[in-house]
Amino acid sequence: MGGMAGPERRTVRDLRRGNRAVLLRNLFFAGPASRQELSHLTGLSAASVSNVTGDLLGENIVVEAGLVDSDGGRPRTLLRVNRDFGYAIGVDVDDTHVRVQLFDLDMTLRGEAEAALRAGERDAEVIAGHVLAGVDAVLAASGASPDRVLGVGVGVPGIVQSGRDALVHAEAFGWDAVPFGALLRAGTSLPLYVDNGAKVMGQAELWFGSGRGCRHAVVVLLGSGVGAGIITGGLTYRGANSSAGEWGHTKIVAGGRACRCGGRGCLEAYVGAQGILTRAEVSAGPDREQEALGELVRAGHPAVQEAVGYLGAGLANLVNLFNPERVVIGGWVGLLLARHELARIKGAVAENSLVQPYEAVSVVAGGLGPEAVALGAATLVVDDFLLGTPPASARRVARLPV
Repeated sequence: MGGMAGPERRTVRDLRRGNRAVLLRNLFFAGPASRQELSHLTGLSAASVSNVTGDLLGENIVVEAGLVDSDGGRPRTLLRVNRDFGYAIGVDVDDTHVRVQLFDLDMTLRGEAEAALRAGERDAEVIAGHVLAGVDAVLAASGASPDRVLGVGVGVPGIVQSGRDALVHAEAFGWDAVPFGALLRAGTSLPLYVDNGAKVMGQAELWFGSGRGCRHAVVVLLGSGVGAGIITGGLTYRGANSSAGEWGHTKIVAGGRACRCGGRGCLEAYVGAQGILTRAEVSAGPDREQEALGELVRAGHPAVQEAVGYLGAGLANLVNLFNPERVVIGGWVGLLLARHELARIKGAVAENSLVQPYEAVSVVAGGLGPEAVALGAATLVVDDFLLGTPPASARRVARLPV
């Protein structure tokens, strides 16, 4: 009997932590809610809900949010996640900028800093410096204490290998296994999370935007680079070594246009910002890309119409491969095209899709705007917080995900 005590205690502890995570997630996504509503939503007993919410209230992770009538009985107390318990920082590293945003636990923006990258500025140490300076700037501007920051999430171009060093392979940046996590960790003790920008944008759209409520979705990012977040069963599909979603480097024309990855015929060379501008014979540096492309789109330039055709074919490949409920078009180029050309994009998807998967899908514009990558990066931090780990004050030896 004595030999079973250890495993039994661990099982009870794990069950309690699992209940904590379930309740936290429900309060975050569906709160405020009463204890009775939480019991109904989660299937947990009233006693379990009372015990766990008591712990969460005691730790100030959850607070009371007023009363609600209960069909003639005593009013019920509503609970919600304490928006000011902690903060999440999200970072978007793009071809043109490093954007840093600080959010409370309502995901309300509380501070922002941005650094423009000069043309060709790709040095990983310099970009890591911009990230760290941006973190300092948003903390100073918001007045948030570093002790209250739950972590820093960073969305970067290319393939990210998980691990403490967060090795990044981004051929467009000339990064070959750059230890970006290690570069950041040298300048901050905050918990760090590094992932591909399209994947984190996909999670943001799934949680708060045009992918909300979907179990199976594809969220595409079209900017200077092109990528996709593939959501299957409500989770991001990562593949064998986290490189799934490199949709921009699927081949749309065998032996076609040169791509900045070194290959030929990649979708990015046809629907990315520079691909469209090059086809239109317009020369524009990173600082003028958005303005120049906007002019072409508004004018209905033939290069844009051609790109819409390629985009429709590329999206149809995703529809035929993954059978999603929804395809969400995001990124600044994607949002620009969707605003002016969504009907043509849908027509091109229909033309190139099989009937059955196309009947199941809706093609929509992203709902979170061009800053969705920074928000998505912050959700990496919040996702971990919602697992029900003890509060930061109780675990000052930070567990670094990278």
